[in-house]
Amino acid sequence: MSKLIDFKKILKQTNPDVKPFQIMDEKGDIVNDAFMPDLSDDQLIQMMEVMVWGREYNNRVSILSRQGVLGNLPPTEGQEASQLISQYALEKGDWLLPSYRDVPPMIRHGVKTRQAINWYNGHTDGFSYDKSVKSFPPQVIIGAQIIQAAGVGLGLKLDGQKHVALTYIGDGGTSQGDFYEGLNFAGVYDAPVIFVAQNNGYGISVPRSFQTRSKTLSQKGIGVGIAHLFVDGMDPFAVYVATKSAREYAVSGQGPVLLEFLTFRFGPHTLSDDPRRYREHEEVEQWRSKDQLVRMRKFLERKGLWTQEHEDVIKEKTQHEVKEALDASRNVEKQTVSGYLESMFEVMPQTIKEQFEFYKAKEGQ
Repeated sequence: MSKLIDFKKILKQTNPDVKPFQIMDEKGDIVNDAFMPDLSDDQLIQMMEVMVWGREYNNRVSILSRQGVLGNLPPTEGQEASQLISQYALEKGDWLLPSYRDVPPMIRHGVKTRQAINWYNGHTDGFSYDKSVKSFPPQVIIGAQIIQAAGVGLGLKLDGQKHVALTYIGDGGTSQGDFYEGLNFAGVYDAPVIFVAQNNGYGISVPRSFQTRSKTLSQKGIGVGIAHLFVDGMDPFAVYVATKSAREYAVSGQGPVLLEFLTFRFGPHTLSDDPRRYREHEEVEQWRSKDQLVRMRKFLERKGLWTQEHEDVIKEKTQHEVKEALDASRNVEKQTVSGYLESMFEVMPQTIKEQFEFYKAKEGQ
């Protein structure tokens, strides 16, 4: 028999161990000076403010969910850099296509906090944005925004707009068929799309190692021939530079980029989930030492740009913002079944029309 092909060797070559792109380490030290972004002191402070806002926003809406004021909630603690700093790196006119966990970047992108509150409760006000807001509503179906993002990106290209569509997905979503189809389509048409895979370690209760044999999620871009990068998703500077670079690449007509942000979900998948059933306390504590807020705080304090008093002010403002949004959401007209049906169709099919008339009459009694 002739010599056999060494598949094990080929696999090792195409599935290598790689370290994430990093600029600032866990101690708040700059370890990759060549890529340190040229940001003003005000911009550095803004980056910290937006992450503190995100952490406090998560705390407040989590309390409201536990009190039964909001529907089931997917917490965001641990993903402030991957969500909010990637949004911070976008330009006005860029589109956002979020998943169910990406409500905070939507708010920073222009969606009203009141509408975010109403989205958690399934009110159509939470889906009805002003045309000036370049955001889709959050998608609960896993991976369903990937194909839409490819379509939005192609539309931007055909319209000659120098903007991108950025969509978020979790690590579990990268195992969905839609993920590959969207990446492939965007690649074929050089659509200006940034696909952000937030690798937070678990797809609900399933660890990433049970989802794929790929060493990284970003390398899945190789299969469809698009640019990709594995990034420390808890390093605000690395997330900023990766997103900014991907944006420049995409709007210059070179096609989409797949970014994998390695991060961690400190809380449960949703507040109806108990992560103690599938992961150890030690693992969570290990990731605590990599927290983006901790390392950014250390960096800014050394430069004399951050104090605890400043942080407390941001938290207090956020608490006030959420309270005002909750009050405003309660003043929106109550959601009805007929309202749902009416908002779904420009021209109702006969079966929907019959249901609409039935519920309209029932609600009027």
